[in-house]
Amino acid sequence: MTKFALTFLILGAAVPVFAQQPAPDSSQWGGSPARNNAPVAGALPAEWDVGQFELRTGRWHGETAKNIRWAAKLGTESYGSPVIAGGKVFCATNNGAGYVARYPADVDLGCLLAFDLASGAFLWQHSAEKLKSGRDIDWPDQGICCSPLVEGRRVWIVTNRAEVVCLDTEGFHDGENDGPYQSEPSQDKAESDIIWIYDMMKELGTVQHNMACSSVTAAGDLLLVGTSNGVAADDETIPAPKAPSFIALDKQTGQLIWSDASPGENILDGQWASPAFAVLGGVPQAIFPGGDGWLYSFRAERAAGKRAELLWKFDCNPKATVWEGGGFGDRNTIIATPVIHEGRVYIATGQDPEAGEGQGDLWCIDPTGRGDVSSELVVDAQGKPVPPRRYRAVDADAGEKVVRNESSAAVWHYRGHDANGDGKLQFEETMHRSLAMVAIAGGLLVIGDHAGLVHCLDAETGKVHWTYDMLATIWGGPLLADGKIYIGDEDGDLAVFELAEQMNLLAEINMGDSVYGSPTAVGNTLYVNTRSRLFAISEEAD
Repeated sequence: MTKFALTFLILGAAVPVFAQQPAPDSSQWGGSPARNNAPVAGALPAEWDVGQFELRTGRWHGETAKNIRWAAKLGTESYGSPVIAGGKVFCATNNGAGYVARYPADVDLGCLLAFDLASGAFLWQHSAEKLKSGRDIDWPDQGICCSPLVEGRRVWIVTNRAEVVCLDTEGFHDGENDGPYQSEPSQDKAESDIIWIYDMMKELGTVQHNMACSSVTAAGDLLLVGTSNGVAADDETIPAPKAPSFIALDKQTGQLIWSDASPGENILDGQWASPAFAVLGGVPQAIFPGGDGWLYSFRAERAAGKRAELLWKFDCNPKATVWEGGGFGDRNTIIATPVIHEGRVYIATGQDPEAGEGQGDLWCIDPTGRGDVSSELVVDAQGKPVPPRRYRAVDADAGEKVVRNESSAAVWHYRGHDANGDGKLQFEETMHRSLAMVAIAGGLLVIGDHAGLVHCLDAETGKVHWTYDMLATIWGGPLLADGKIYIGDEDGDLAVFELAEQMNLLAEINMGDSVYGSPTAVGNTLYVNTRSRLFAISEEAD
């Protein structure tokens, strides 16, 4: 069964509404390597109307919209978030829009689309053909499922083919075929100009589960990438347990600098999470979530012998949890992206939404420790530490027990709050599984979960301020900007809250299709991609 939702189609042409002025960039998911989606923005709208769509054709009638600068067609499945840089908007999707002549809309591809920032006009498309080995490693219709990184004239993204691709932001609009890669099948202006390709399956022997997905980031001249190495179609066997899960490439050349395979034989499912980077405690740290439920930090520098230097690791599952197939257990992988804020690291556990709501865990971690800094350890009957296990950490029948880790880096841990004091966690009092990253501003932390709950906590203490039920699964993280919270759900509703300790819902607006990614803000404009369309939203549009 697919890891992602079933497809439905809304089509329409990009329609310019208002000429946008130059604005600062938001060049990667979360805006920076720290991944905290809380930019300094101008006056952002709290209300809009996306307009009318024809039920049969999907044609958009922009004249019925309110506060919409422009709207552009995407494919039929879009999971990443829009990235804005250099006067362009980049968004990953599948080929449902059929922008390229040699690939009509009925040809299944992974696509990265580039649009003009001012008008929403289509510029060019990178096309990644589906792997012939099929759905086990490249699920039909899902396209490219992550977000790109843009710096200067270069854009980097992980494709559905488990390739790390570096592209020219100008495509062939500059009339040049840049970079060492010269084998593009077409140099039409609608197609991408490839600089280099690093094939992770070929070079590293990785085998992704259903798809490859990692929103890359950079640490200086290093490109940080999760390989998506995972389990086989039986959801149990690990085809390549010794293949790397985390790598660093030379950003300019694509050369492998270092790698690490720490999750190894303890991988539980797919590894679709993305890395973050910051200098923490004076040390450059590349922080990778693992498919074993552990969070790993490596020294983000060039390493001798292509081996990464592990700084610390943290088990994000309580030791008593158990992994069971089909999502029935309470032990989780990590699909979310870590967020770094004021010297702390924040991460939530989760599984794909098809596994159900389940119990989740949200952690605040001090990244200055070294070694195993988990909150708990498992020891045997003689008091000796027990190595990590795949399905369960502790075997009580063998005399093993859980003890407190004196070297714990946990600042706080949130599984829920007993608001009514009955000694039980009710539905709206529980932190459920999540694949979303947190966002933090003004001392407030906001995150959504699979159950559709929006949680607002104190970022320093983990104290809960409020929760709100969206009544539909939340996939993407929130945007905190202009004193507001923006967050979308699978039903297509985008909620707008006041960023405050008291819950104040300002608006809840349906976008016409599922919202899987995180909204982005640049200047006075809000950028939101649904499953099938990209919107630029601003009060200046009218």
